[in-house]
Parts: sequence; C-alpha cells; structure tokens
Amino acid sequence: MGVRDVLGDMLALALPPRCPGCGAVVRGDHRFCADCWGSLDFIGPPWCATCNAPFAIDRGEGAQCASCLETPPRHAGVRAAVAYGPVARTLALRLKYGGRLAFATTAAQLMARHMPPDADLLVPVPLHRWRLWGRGFNQAALIAAALSRSSGVAHDPLALRRAKRTPALRGMNPSQRRAAVRAAFAVAAPGRLKGRHVVLVDDVHTSGATADACTRASLKAGAAKVTVLCWARVVTEALD
Repeated sequence: MGVRDVLGDMLALALPPRCPGCGAVVRGDHRFCADCWGSLDFIGPPWCATCNAPFAIDRGEGAQCASCLETPPRHAGVRAAVAYGPVARTLALRLKYGGRLAFATTAAQLMARHMPPDADLLVPVPLHRWRLWGRGFNQAALIAAALSRSSGVAHDPLALRRAKRTPALRGMNPSQRRAAVRAAFAVAAPGRLKGRHVVLVDDVHTSGATADACTRASLKAGAAKVTVLCWARVVTEALD
C-alpha cells in the first residue's frame, strides 16, 4: 500500500462520506442513507409527452396534460430527477447556500438518466454577475459541468447571461414571476446555440418562469430546441 492510499484511508476515517439529506455516515461519496433514499420521489414515465409532468396512471404513448393541450410550452419538456420534497430541498439548499459543492455531482448522477440522447449542448441557467460575485459560484453551472464530465456532452456556462438583475422569485405568484424575469436573459453569442439541441440545466424547477424566459432567449438565438433538465421539480400531485 502506497503513501497516497494510506493518506486516503486516514482521510476517510477522519472525514467519512455523509448522506446529502441528513448527514448520516454512508458507505460512499454521493450516496444517500436508506431512509433518505427511500423518501426521494423519482420522476419518470408515465408522464406528459410534452412537459414531462408525471401522470398517476399510464395514459398511453403521446398523451399530454391539459395545460400543454391548451398552451403548448416553448421548451421540449422539463425533466427532473426527483420531485421537490424535504430531502431534495436539503440537497439544493446545502449546495446553493451551504457551500457543499460536491452535491452538484450528487445531483448530476441522478439527473443523467434523463439526458436527451440527441443533446448537443448543456447550458446552465445563469446568475446575475452581482449574485455570482456574492455567492462565488453558480450551482447550475456546477451541475452542468458534472453532467458534461459523465455524459461527454459539451457545456457552455457563458452561453446565456442574465441581462438584468431580478428579485428573488420566492413568494411571488406565477404572473409576478413571469413579469420579473421578462427580458432578463440574453444569449452572449447567437452562433453558440444556432441549430443545436440545448439542454437548460438548473437545480430546482418551480413555476417555470425562469426556464421559459431562458428558452425564449435560446430559441430566438436560433437553438433548434430546448429541453430543461433539473435536480428537483415542484409537483403538487401526479396528474390523473
């Protein structure tokens, strides 16, 4: 056993891997304890063929939810690893505000199964420069980088920029959120997205106002289509 192995074992004893949800000691990095793993609500088919909102029952291939039938979204779906809940929320908050940057890889590992097979470019939802300066990092960009390493799909953290500073959307109703992010995003160089299937990466998808604004800017710049891929999605209940 070499010196590096010995040091690695000593570090593992001193700082053992811990569950991203509750902090309990676990057997390996990026693993959840049994209780937290069991409480995660993984999202997958059956779901709306357009927006990927989960269905309670299988409606058949190509079935759409009422919202998409009434007003089809600009994006090509919102794919999320899990539904937003206590454990998903804890991971997102510890990544964003607790500085647990390794949790970006934890999230990316569970998001990877929803990566579109024809994806061309991973683009994170950008932060305004002042918020980036204050936080020191963009959690969506960290997740996109981790997804890029595991999938081989290129990522461009500078493709989109936040053209104006927006207030925190927490507590706003859907119409207020849409108004707050209207014209908030721009494409740094249209040629970066032209003709490409862009995968817009974020940590949490709530009302969709931010994703819609980013999608609008990307399509205007010539992107062929935009799929949203995130760690957690707010789901009130599975659609009947």
